[in-house]
This record gives sequence, structure tokens and C-alpha cells, in this order.
Amino acid sequence: MKPSKPLLVASLCLALAACEQGKEKQTIGTLAGAGLGALLGSQIGSGKGAMAAIAVGTLAGAWAGSEIGESLDKADKAYAQRTAQDALEYNKVGQTSTWRNPDSGHSGTVTPVNTYRSADGADCREFETQIYVDGQQETGKGIACRQPDGTWKIAG
Repeated sequence: MKPSKPLLVASLCLALAACEQGKEKQTIGTLAGAGLGALLGSQIGSGKGAMAAIAVGTLAGAWAGSEIGESLDKADKAYAQRTAQDALEYNKVGQTSTWRNPDSGHSGTVTPVNTYRSADGADCREFETQIYVDGQQETGKGIACRQPDGTWKIAG
């Protein structure tokens, strides 16, 4: 599975729910987006175009991550994380769970699409997520694996 801007959406939902309000969430979003964008660019480009693809991917990912990180507040992330954890733990493949923050109006969905056991024996699930912020929809795909403490963490 190739990482992309949408994977950032999924990562933010699961990994950044406890992030403080203010510039920190925008900074984390920017850095995560830049890293994922560079990785995506390296998968797309080849030969002499590889460096250009990495640079473009880094810039695009940084911008996207910054925008998403700036848009989602602490409560949005808490709703998203709780929904993602529950969906990954309890939903059947194809069953969608939704969240909505009544204060911001932001919302999203999480849908497990495949369940399997990894080579190291961890229970993992592929999932799709959508987040709606200020009328804009972002879609992401990712893989999360159950940790020893029972929580789900984005893999890779």
C-alpha cells in the first residue's frame, strides 16, 4: 500500500488525538504530511525525475498536513480516535462507524475493509476513513495493528 495524503488523514485520526491546540497540531501535521509526501514521491518518480517527485511530494504533503492539522481541534481528534479504536476493535469488515463533533461540525467515518494476522503474529486491519472539515472531504486508507495494550496503531 502506497502512503499518500489520505494516509495522513488516517494517521491524524489515530495517532494525534491527544495533540494540544494551537501551532503544535499544525506543526505535527506539516511534518507528518511532508514525510508521507516524500515517501509517496519516491514511489512515483524514477530516474532523474525521482528527486523532483520527492520534492513535490514533500511540499504537497507538508501543505496538506498543515491544513488538516490546523483544521481539526482537540475534540475532533478525540471523537475520531475513539471511533477508530471502536471500529477497528468491534466492526465487521465493511461496517462503517461515524463520528461528529457538534461544536465544530466536523465529522468522519471509519470502515474496516480487511482483517489479517501479520508475519509477527499481530492482529491487523486495513481500513478506510473519511473526514469532513468545512465542507471538504478527505479520504484515507491505512493499516492498523493491535498493540499489546489492546489499542490499535497505524502500521508502517
